[in-house]
Amino acid sequence: MERFGVKSPPSRNRSKTALYVTPQDRVTEFGSELHEDGGKLFCTSCNVVLNHVRKSAINDHLKSKTHTKRKAEFEEQNVRKKQRTLTASLQCNSTAQTEKNSVIQDFVKMCLEANIPLEKADHPSVRAFLSRYVKNGSSIPKSDQLRKAYLPDGYDNENQLLSTEDR
Repeated sequence: MERFGVKSPPSRNRSKTALYVTPQDRVTEFGSELHEDGGKLFCTSCNVVLNHVRKSAINDHLKSKTHTKRKAEFEEQNVRKKQRTLTASLQCNSTAQTEKNSVIQDFVKMCLEANIPLEKADHPSVRAFLSRYVKNGSSIPKSDQLRKAYLPDGYDNENQLLSTEDR
């Protein structure tokens, strides 16, 4: 066959998947119907994970009856909820969570500097005062949790401050 200038047909073993396509590429290609989170491609209205490698799988999903039905319901509700991966949800630190941690650390530091035993935080009147007058005061844990989780952080921070002052 090579003698007559006719090339042999290409090998049929080659995969037809796009090798270097990311979920973000598919989001830009298909617009607001899809979103990406944690390296996965989601259908926004159906909240299902799609295979971002095969474009035909995405097209088939977008043409399916279930997608069109869910898309109509989604637009009717007018609520934009996007599904997120578990790792993205766990990594998200809200401002309330960081504020809570700072209140607890400041409370432990105040107790240490004033020579107040952490067990005093367990007293009902102290608990009532904290929950009534301190923002996020009711989120301060009991003394054993303060000792285990927050006291080592305060101790390490004070040691670092002392070591930098000595230099």
